[in-house]
Amino acid sequence: MNSIAIDGPSGAGKSSLSRKIAEELGYIYVDTGALYRSIGLAVLQAGKNTKKADEIEALLPQIDLALRHVDGEQRVFLGSEDVSEAIREEAVSMAASDVSAHPAVRAFLLETQRRLARENNVIMDGRDIGTVVLPNANIKIYLTATVEDRAMRRTLQLREAGKQADYETVKKDVEQRDYNDSHRAAAPLKQADDAVLVDTTGLEFEQSLALLLSLIKERLIDAT
Repeated sequence: MNSIAIDGPSGAGKSSLSRKIAEELGYIYVDTGALYRSIGLAVLQAGKNTKKADEIEALLPQIDLALRHVDGEQRVFLGSEDVSEAIREEAVSMAASDVSAHPAVRAFLLETQRRLARENNVIMDGRDIGTVVLPNANIKIYLTATVEDRAMRRTLQLREAGKQADYETVKKDVEQRDYNDSHRAAAPLKQADDAVLVDTTGLEFEQSLALLLSLIKERLIDAT
């Protein structure tokens, strides 16, 4: 199985680009946020308290979590139940926030992500995929752009969604997120030694997508 790890700072376009690349290659896109939401939903369905670590830890071995392609679309399953829509409910969002704070959940999902990579061709994005989650990934990419570029993209996204967004305020938020991600004690954001640096400053989405696909396909061919 092939695994592609894409790390990088906030606003670099990792998730949107990874999802499109997965569609193009027929890979599983591992949405870490969806995994945490699924755990939150499982805890709610079991009638457990999302803030109690002991109750959650006892439940984890019973959770069968999977990402599957169904009719060309990636879906999230708990056992045989498709929970792709259910995990987007507000109550589940709150539950996901609670459970993500528990070390046992983080350890459980670390193994889940690694299992998905063992059993499927995957593309996974985050802050520590190439350094911690999948240190032996076939392809590692560190995706970045200037703070100014990433802040402008985010500002436009918010405005397109009908929300007020001030560029300077967004820029400060991006800078603070960069600092927090790179200075956190657990698995800080950094480029893996063997990752390819890809800077998409000034590029449109389709240009960035073409650049990444070309790089990935070339490396996949070289690996065969």
